This record gives sequence, C-alpha cells and structure tokens, in this order.
Amino acid sequence: MMKSTLRKQIESLAAGYPRRSSALIPALWAVQAEHGYVPRDHVPELAELTGVTDAHVYGVLTYYTMFHDKPIGRYHLQVDTNIPATLMGAGAVLERIGRVLGIGEGETTPDGMFTLSCVEDLASCATCPVVQVNDRYYEAMTPEKVEKLIENLRKDILPDWPVETKCASECRILLRPRGDQPVGLAEYRRSGGYGALAKALSLPRADVQKMVKDSYLRGRGGAGFPTGVKWGFLPAGSEKPVYLICNADEGEPGTFKDRQIMEFDPHLLLEGMAISGYATGAELGFIYIRGEFGWIAQRLERAVVEARNEGVLGGNVLGKGVRFDVIVHRGAGAYVCGEETALIESLEGKRGNPRLKPPFPAVVGLYGCPTVVNNVETLACVPHIVAKGPEAFRAIGAPNSAGPKLFGVSGHVMKPGVFEYPLGVPLATVLEAAGGVRGVLKAVIVGGLSAPILTVDEARGLNLDYDSCVKHGTMLGSGGIVVVNDTVGMPALALRTIEFYAHESCGQCTPCREGSQVIAKLLKRLVEGRGEAGDVDRVLELCATIRGSTLCPTGDAFAMPVQAMVSKFRGEFDALVR
Repeated sequence: MMKSTLRKQIESLAAGYPRRSSALIPALWAVQAEHGYVPRDHVPELAELTGVTDAHVYGVLTYYTMFHDKPIGRYHLQVDTNIPATLMGAGAVLERIGRVLGIGEGETTPDGMFTLSCVEDLASCATCPVVQVNDRYYEAMTPEKVEKLIENLRKDILPDWPVETKCASECRILLRPRGDQPVGLAEYRRSGGYGALAKALSLPRADVQKMVKDSYLRGRGGAGFPTGVKWGFLPAGSEKPVYLICNADEGEPGTFKDRQIMEFDPHLLLEGMAISGYATGAELGFIYIRGEFGWIAQRLERAVVEARNEGVLGGNVLGKGVRFDVIVHRGAGAYVCGEETALIESLEGKRGNPRLKPPFPAVVGLYGCPTVVNNVETLACVPHIVAKGPEAFRAIGAPNSAGPKLFGVSGHVMKPGVFEYPLGVPLATVLEAAGGVRGVLKAVIVGGLSAPILTVDEARGLNLDYDSCVKHGTMLGSGGIVVVNDTVGMPALALRTIEFYAHESCGQCTPCREGSQVIAKLLKRLVEGRGEAGDVDRVLELCATIRGSTLCPTGDAFAMPVQAMVSKFRGEFDALVR
C-alpha cells in the first residue's frame, strides 16, 4: 500500500491535468522518488488514481528506460556512450568505473551501493564524457575525476562540480548575456522581457499569427517546416480547446542547444509560449521535457510559479482578460517521443508509439483536440519577431532561412559548445569559433546524427542554411554538428549509430524494429572481422528498403546516415570482409 502522503501527491498531480491519465508518468516518477524503483504492488493503486487499467500502468512502466520495476543500487552511475561521448573519451571513463567498482555494465556491487549502466545520448555533447548519478549530471569527466566522484559517493557525498557549456553569440537573441544561474522574472523584465507579450495582447490574434508567418520562421526541431504555416492548419471555428506543446525532448545525438535556453533563460521560452498560445487560441500549454533533465524541469517549474504570481501566466495574463497557463511534464527516456505524435501519446499517459498520419495534430492532437507542437528554439524566437517585427527577423539569415540559429558543436574540436549565428553562416566560421578541428578532419555531421555525413570535400564551402545543406547532400536538421577526425574508423561509427537507433526503436513498425537489428548484426560482424561477401551490399539494400516505410521518421533517421557512411567510405567496409 502507498503511504497516504504519496497518494495525496499523486491525486494532486492528476487534478492538474485535463485528463487524469496524463498524470501517470508524473505519478511513476513520484513513486520511484519514494522507493528508488516502482514496486509491483503499487501498480493497482496507480491505475486507480490515474483512471487506467493495471495492464496499462505496467505497459508504461516497462516501456520507458528511466523507470525501474525492481531495486537497483543506491547510486546509479549511468555513462553516456553515444557517438559524441565516445569521440571525447567516454570509453576510458566507463572502463575506470568498472575497474574501481569491480562490476560490469548492468551489474550492481555486492553491497547494493552502486549500479553501473551504459545509456544513450544525454544532451551533454559539449561537456562529454558525462556520468549521470541518479538524477544528477557530472560533466567533463576524466578517469581521475570519476575515481574522486566514487570516493565521495562512498561517503554519501554528492559533490557540487558545475560545468558550464561554452556559449558564444553573434546575434544575442537566443543566447543573451547571462550568468551560471537562471534569469529570474525581475531580471528578465529589466532587459525588456514580456514587453513583446504585452504588445501581442494589444493586437488581434490573427495579426500576431501573421507576424510569425511573415517572418519566415522555420521550425528549429529538425524538420524546418514554416511555423506560421503550421499554425494556420488549426481548424477555424472548432469548439474543442486548442493546446500548445513545447517539444523539449532533446534526444538527437549531437544536439544540446535547447537546454541552454531552458536552463538559463526560462522566461524567454515562457514568453514565446504565451505569445504563441494567444496567437493560436490555446489557453493551456505543456513543456514536454526529456526525463534526464530533472533539474532543468525544476527550474522551469519555478519560473512558471514566478510568472503566475506576477500575472504573466494564469487566468488574466497581464490584466488583459486572456487565459494561458503552462504545465511542465517530464518524460522518462524514449528518443521516439521527440516525434510529435509519440510525444502526444506519452503526454496522454501512454507508451510513446507514433500515430498514423493523417489526421495531423493540428486537427486531432492532444486529447483529440487541435494541437500545435513547436520546438524550444522555435518558440524562443517568437518574442523577437513580435518586438522587432517580421522584417527585422527576415533581415537576419539567408533567403528561405530567416533568423538566428543555435549550433551545437561536439566531437573532435578544441572548444566544443553552443554558438548562435544567423542562418547561412559558413560551416568554417562555426568550426573556427569552436577552436578548430582537433587533428585532421575526416568527416562532419551538421544536423544531428540522423543527417547524412559529409566528407571533407562535400563540407568545403558549406553554408549552414536549409537549402545549402540540401544542395550538399545533407540536412540542417537540429544544427547538431559532430566533427570526426581521421583517428576514427567509419565502420565503428556506423555500428554505434545503428546501435543507438536499434535501442530506441519503439518496436511498432517491422522495418524499423527488425531492420535496425539486422543492420546492427551485419555491421558488428564486419567490425569484429567476421564479415562475409555481400554483407556491405545487404546493409545498403536494407537502408534503401527501410527509408519511407515507417510511421515516424525514425526509420529514415538511421537509414540515411548509415547509408551515407557506408557508401561514402565503402573501402573501409569492404576491407573488413573476409
């Protein structure tokens, strides 16, 4: 039986959502915080409190990687081993932890104090290697630092070792001057914050929506779809409520830009959401943030409370009689929830399985109602558009690619970090800001791991805007730039790529579920020196078959980069065939 205090906490969570089932994932978080895992005997009570079946609760509990249905160590050491982390030394950190603790990956020490796990991308690409201890990040780790960390944990001390990502901005729109703590509401207002919201509320909703459309703002989450056009898909005259969702599930390897806004400038995001909510007619917004960002979710929640207390959010925004409020909703570890329909399913308290489209979320979204889903960076651009006008926004950037863009640079560079430049900036300029390439450049990924890799010749002269990237045979995507030097073998890189997607497939579509596993087996066989004639061609054939055959973009997200790695560096793969 649950403690009465825990039941009351979950009842309060459920009461805050339009539907009680949406509180299931927050309820599971509450139970896990109480016990360190989710006891099976709590499943019936969770079902009762959230209005779903026992089977539904168990299905959700076992779907998300961050929930545990059995006890683990007191300190859960989770080492990010994705490509940026591997390029920056995560292997040595993992080896040292295992040696010091005397355990392997997936094991717990005999005293029950430590559990060691390898995990996928933690959106800490500029400050890798990173070790997540329970809900806390330890970034820029070395084998020596990890030994000191374990010494502290043995004494039940969680040391405070803050690491700040290197950030630089030419535009000062999204990365404004800040310290190492989040900007509070009073400070945000002193710099003109919420002035754009006041201006928007003085205008008809249609005028605000037109400003965003005329700005040519394109979605910064990866697809690059025009934001104002997307808003225009909402059905006119619908009697159903409209919902606004901020997609903060930053899970694409190589991408770590959105956390800079949420972690240090949360009111910029809230102002963008409030303006967007007014323009689209939404009275309630959600920030769906990836589960690993627990401390950032807390910062956002504090900012929401601040805004409510000052009348910036709530039932009478800035005294204008407009309603708009925000709920911060923490996910629980599923890359596929970055896809908007899977995110909506998760927000409704379900497994994050993508939906068949059409209908699209603008017509049938959250709770079957019209829904707008925008990325963090996209929404953070809206205050500038309203304050300065669409023409001023269009004046920044390149044709068909307006405005500023955040680029996260990781891998083999001297000074990895997040850099704000106008769209259309030369790749060479961004790499120079990151201190230049460490070693001899071999290849570069410019749009996150799902974008096709570029050779040195292909990357030469590349400008970072949507059209230029397409002309060079890749995509701008999320702007996650991963630099690879000539010490890296492309077969190993391709294997690590497909291992990520095979791990993150939701399993709903056969081409993705089975295809990713088969490609991983073929590439592993090659890397281990057991490759056979025809293996390389089979990989390419599978990639071509899988593209365009899945409900969500995950199939394409691994077929395109793996196909590019194999075809552009074919000699390295053929050399591994027996």
